[in-house]
Amino acid sequence: QVQLQESGPGLVKPSQTLSLTCTVSSGSITTNYYYWSVIRQPPGKGLEWMGAINYAGSTYYSPSLKSRTSISRDTSKNQFTLQLSSVTPEDTAVYYCAVARGAYGSATPSQYAYWGQGTQVTVSS
Repeated sequence: QVQLQESGPGLVKPSQTLSLTCTVSSGSITTNYYYWSVIRQPPGKGLEWMGAINYAGSTYYSPSLKSRTSISRDTSKNQFTLQLSSVTPEDTAVYYCAVARGAYGSATPSQYAYWGQGTQVTVSS
């Protein structure tokens, strides 16, 4: 089965850019109709879908985060990377990578076939 592994900075200072990489194994990020998403959960709050990149390299972003978010991919490494600029303490969360077939934009866990374990990112000076 597909496995996703997040790697992130752990701690980021306010106003800096957060970079989160998702490494995929036992599957390819170019597999037809797969949409690779980044979802986060701030402490005490629900899941929030941030953005996605699909099998063809097209990108999709949450309207509320679009101005600060960019997702790219490296097919040679089977990885995709989210960059979130101008972070504040409100961006503190557990960040997850997940994949769904033919869908994106949802924060409902059942919509996704596979999830990573998540990584904690804290924004603090």
